[in-house]
Amino acid sequence: MSLYKNLFKQTFIYGIATVLPRMLSFLLVRLYTDLMPRSEYGEVTVVLSWMVFFNVILSYGMETAFFRFYNKEENKKSVIETTTISIFWTSISFLSIALLFRNTLANWAGVEIQYVTYAIWILVFDALAIIPFSKLRATQRPMKYAVIKIGNVVVNLGLNIFFLLVLPKLAQSDPESFWSSIFIYDFQVGYIFVANLIASLATLLVFLPDYIFLKWHFNISLWKNMMHYGWPILFAGLAFGINEHFDKILLEKLLPQNIALSEVGAYSACYKLGLFMVLFRTAYTLGIEPFFFSHAGNENAPQTYATVTKYFVIFGSLILLCVVVFADVLKVILIGNPEYWEAMKVVPLIILANFFLGIYTNLSVWYKLIDKTQVGAYISVLGAIVTLALNFLLIPKFSYMGSAIATLAAYGSMMAISYYLGNKHYPIPYDKKRIFGYLGVSTLLSGLSFYVDVFRESYIFGIVAILIFTYFIYHNEKETLLRVMRRKVA
Repeated sequence: MSLYKNLFKQTFIYGIATVLPRMLSFLLVRLYTDLMPRSEYGEVTVVLSWMVFFNVILSYGMETAFFRFYNKEENKKSVIETTTISIFWTSISFLSIALLFRNTLANWAGVEIQYVTYAIWILVFDALAIIPFSKLRATQRPMKYAVIKIGNVVVNLGLNIFFLLVLPKLAQSDPESFWSSIFIYDFQVGYIFVANLIASLATLLVFLPDYIFLKWHFNISLWKNMMHYGWPILFAGLAFGINEHFDKILLEKLLPQNIALSEVGAYSACYKLGLFMVLFRTAYTLGIEPFFFSHAGNENAPQTYATVTKYFVIFGSLILLCVVVFADVLKVILIGNPEYWEAMKVVPLIILANFFLGIYTNLSVWYKLIDKTQVGAYISVLGAIVTLALNFLLIPKFSYMGSAIATLAAYGSMMAISYYLGNKHYPIPYDKKRIFGYLGVSTLLSGLSFYVDVFRESYIFGIVAILIFTYFIYHNEKETLLRVMRRKVA
C-alpha cells in the first residue's frame, strides 16, 4: 500500500503544480473573452495552435526517452548531459533558421512578422527548459518543479493583466508619461505574446545553472539509442497535436470566412471547460510515467498497473459526472461573456474525450516498457487520421460540434486499439467489468443531466445522480476502502 501512497503523494504535488498554473491560466481565458470579441480570440487561438506543432518538433521525443534511459542506464549523468546538449543545439539551430525565414513563415501563417518573431523565441526558451524540468521529475523533486511551473504562470498572468488592463489606463490618464510612450494602441495580440515571452525567459533563467555547470560530454552511442527510442514519440506528438489542436485550424479554413474566427473563438472558450479533466489527466500522467518505468522490473508490475488504471477510471468517472452536472455554473464563473456560451453543447463530449485520452495513457504503458514506442506513433497517427477525416466531413455541416465529435471518436479509437494490442503483447489483468461499469454509468448519467432539457433546468437530477454514483463506487470498492482506513488507524 505504501507504493500507492507514494504515487498519490507525487501525483498530488504534481497536481498542484498543474492545477494551480492551469487555473491561473484560465483567468487569462476569462480576461481575453471579457476584452475580446469572439473573432479576435479565435485569431489568438489559431496562432497558438500552430505553435503546438513546433513545440513537439523541438522536443522530438527526447523527454520520454530521457525518463526511459535515466531509469535504465547506470551512468545517469551521461543521460542528462547527452539529452541536454542535444536539445540545446537543435534549439539553437531552429532559432537561426526560423529567424532567417520569419518573413516566409509570417506569410505562410497569415500573421504579422513581429508575432512570428515572438513565437520563435518563446518556442526556443520553452524547449531549453524541457530537460531541466524532466530532471526534476526523474530525481523526484516535485516541490521545486511545482514552484517553477507556478512562477511561470504567475509572471505570465501578471504581465497580461498589466499590458491589457493597467497599461492602457495609465497611458490614457497621462498622454505625456513614460507609460504612454511604451503603450501601443490596438496591440492586444502582441501583448499576449510579449507576456508569454518574458515568462518563458524568466523560467529559463532559473534553469541557467543547469547549463552553466553542465559538463558538455556528449555520448553519441547513447544519443543514437535515445533517438531510436524517441523518434516515434515525435510522430505520436505531432499526431496528438492534430487530435488536440488542429480542429481549431480546420474550423478557420473550412467555415465561411465571415464566421470562421468567431466560431473558433466560441468553440475554444467552451473547450476550456474540459479543464478539470485535463488537469486530472495531466497531473496523473506527470506522476505515473516515472512510476511506470521505475516499477517495470517488479514481479507484480502488471497487477499494479491494473489497479492503478481502475482507480484512475473511478476518479475520472466521478469528475466527468460532476463537471457536466455543474457545467452551466462553471461557464458563468470561467467564461463570463454570454457571447461565447453558444458552444456549450460541446462540453460533455470534450470532457469525455479527455477522459478517453487519460485511459489511453494508462493502456499505453505496455509498448513503452517493451521499447516498442513506434506502436504509440502508429496508434496516434490512426487517431489523427480519424480526426482529420471526421473534421473534413463534419465541420461544413455541424461546425464546431463536428470537431467535438471528431475529437471524441479519435481518442476513443486510440483507447480501444491500445487495449487490443496491449492484451496481445503485454497482458495486464484489468478489472474490465468494473472499469466498463464505472465508465458506462458515469457517461449515461452525464448525458441525461446535460442533453435532456428537463433535467438540465433543475439540478435535482444531477445532484441525485452524483450521490447514486458515489454510492455505486463505495459499494464496489468497500473492501479496499475499509482496508485502507484500518491501516491508517493502525
